[in-house]
Amino acid sequence: MRDIDRMIEEALGEDEAELLRRIGDDPNFFERALGMFGAGVGWFVALMMVIQSLAFLAGAWAAWNFFSASDPVTQLRWGLPAAVLLIMSLMIKMGVAPAIHANRIMCELKRIELQLARARQSETA
Repeated sequence: MRDIDRMIEEALGEDEAELLRRIGDDPNFFERALGMFGAGVGWFVALMMVIQSLAFLAGAWAAWNFFSASDPVTQLRWGLPAAVLLIMSLMIKMGVAPAIHANRIMCELKRIELQLARARQSETA
């Protein structure tokens, strides 16, 4: 992957290479995840994270009660909700991952658009 980056850097003009150096490296996962709160649907992502946290805490509490129960009926009463809530929490969290990936692709497309616009400007000049 770094060979491709090096070849692109060699092919770019000096001003474009300087622009890419100012932009810096790609943000890590946590920066991308926190960036989701500032996007156009930030309120929805915040709501999903609150619901996910509540489902996880309720699932952990039910799991605690499941492991402390002594008879099978009580274990079923706590075990099934624990499993459902923990799986629901995981599914909500995984629902944000495609949005993070889509934002990454959009950022790369914007970089390509910028490079094409600069190339057109240099051709007309």
